[in-house]
Amino acid sequence: MEAIRYDALQETLYRETMDNGLQVYVLPKPGFQKTYATFSTKYGSIDNRFQVEGQEEISVPDGIAHFLEHKMFEEPEGDIFAKFASQGASANAFTSFDQTVYLFSATENISDNLETLINFVQHPYFTDQNVEKEKGIIGQEIGMYRDNPDWRVYFGLIEAMYKVHPVHIDIAGTVESIGTITKETLYTCYNAFYHPSNMLLFVVGGVDPEEVFRLVRENQAKKDYPPQGTIERKFDPEPSGVNEARRECKLPVSLPKCLFGFKETKLGFSGAELLRRDLATKLALDLLLGASTKLYQKLYDMDLISDSFSHEYNSNPNYAFSAIGGDTKDPDKLLQVITEEIKNVTASGFRAEDFERARKKKIGGYLRMLNSPENIAHEFTRYRFRGGDLFDVLPVYESLSLDEVNARLREHIDWNQLAVSLVVSP
Repeated sequence: MEAIRYDALQETLYRETMDNGLQVYVLPKPGFQKTYATFSTKYGSIDNRFQVEGQEEISVPDGIAHFLEHKMFEEPEGDIFAKFASQGASANAFTSFDQTVYLFSATENISDNLETLINFVQHPYFTDQNVEKEKGIIGQEIGMYRDNPDWRVYFGLIEAMYKVHPVHIDIAGTVESIGTITKETLYTCYNAFYHPSNMLLFVVGGVDPEEVFRLVRENQAKKDYPPQGTIERKFDPEPSGVNEARRECKLPVSLPKCLFGFKETKLGFSGAELLRRDLATKLALDLLLGASTKLYQKLYDMDLISDSFSHEYNSNPNYAFSAIGGDTKDPDKLLQVITEEIKNVTASGFRAEDFERARKKKIGGYLRMLNSPENIAHEFTRYRFRGGDLFDVLPVYESLSLDEVNARLREHIDWNQLAVSLVVSP
């Protein structure tokens, strides 16, 4: 067990890699009543073509990572949610573009719940019958999302940006793609991506690190995992430019929904470099579009935006894009006003006093986040799987310069990479 001290944050993180390759991290929070644990695999919806070292390349149906997540909660003796509930815990799971996370939160029976979490994720149970049954359940979920305007405008933007990269494919797949999933393909994906060497266990809360590590060591010693080589994810080259400059979907909405954003062309960053790029871009977008900016107030006064207006930046070594917008009565006017302001700012740069104020706000938000076990667990794993460290966020924010953030905005704002997604009433 290794202790890593972050003096500026007054935090100590403990870590250990098990003999089978499982990475375990524990962040004790003395005085915290709730403990939060995540057991995550570096496996998401974009990983539909891959090759395990020493094995043949495999292509699998779209949506299989999400399908697998659903099936993991089914055990021969019944639903695992009921077991967590009987032990005083709340459990859940989710699949994103690049990871699948299983989790629980509890204030009691932490050891029992941690054992339950580890054991059910490491004990798949797939049959022909339960796989066929799940297809109907997930098919209904897919239908619900297809009728959800917020989901459609968001994925419509990604579909407009990307022509080839699987990030543009809905995380749940399609009814047609999941229809081809079998128990055999589920086991293939499980054996590749749920090997302990591709997984991370994170525990945060009022726990004793040594007790957690002892529990995990004893648990893993009872299980036999053959060594596994590296997993190579396969992606075809993404063409330059966007797939569609503008995509429109018709659904019943009280106001049109408008999202736009820029697709990054420079990729391949990871670790500290990706973290710095990610934070610089988010700070630039806050300076440009945050709720305290003159542009935001102008748009609000013009009745072009509401409280739904927001912005985000999503980055990964293999893809990155911004997403900006919300509900608006006049999408074209909204785009016109924001475009004019972006051109002004990229020409003149941000003011030093605005930069310092926005940076302090970002640092404040980060420090508040460290009081939330849920946010710590999810952010830590997200950064770790991309080679970064959540606890490096503070020094990176402190070292960012105005010139660096201005340069990052100018690089990101490439009008040839702009895409717009709209949802409007029929």
